Amino acid sequence: MSIDDATPADWDRLRDKHPTLVKKYEDFVKDNEDPVNSPQHYNYGKVECIEAIEESMTPESFKGYLKGNTMKYLWRYERKGKGLEDLRKAQWYLNKLIKEIDNERADGLR
Repeated sequence: MSIDDATPADWDRLRDKHPTLVKKYEDFVKDNEDPVNSPQHYNYGKVECIEAIEESMTPESFKGYLKGNTMKYLWRYERKGKGLEDLRKAQWYLNKLIKEIDNERADGLR
């Protein structure tokens, strides 16, 4: 039997048979996640949430969204208990907003 032929039931049996390995894998994934630049919970297949949001908005609305999220993370960084992470997220959104404006200027849209 090839790994390519394994069914979901086969994987479930293997997972049940080796819970320690499953735990080590889950811990590894958790420890190596980047909660600022690429949080796993914002990905669905090959589409990242920010890309879907951008496609659903006008350029002006998307810039407002980026500005609002920058403000949100700056607002809460001292209150939520994840201060440095929130500052990095604010920086990520601000950098994205700057890039959007730079792209507009490069395209002559200003």
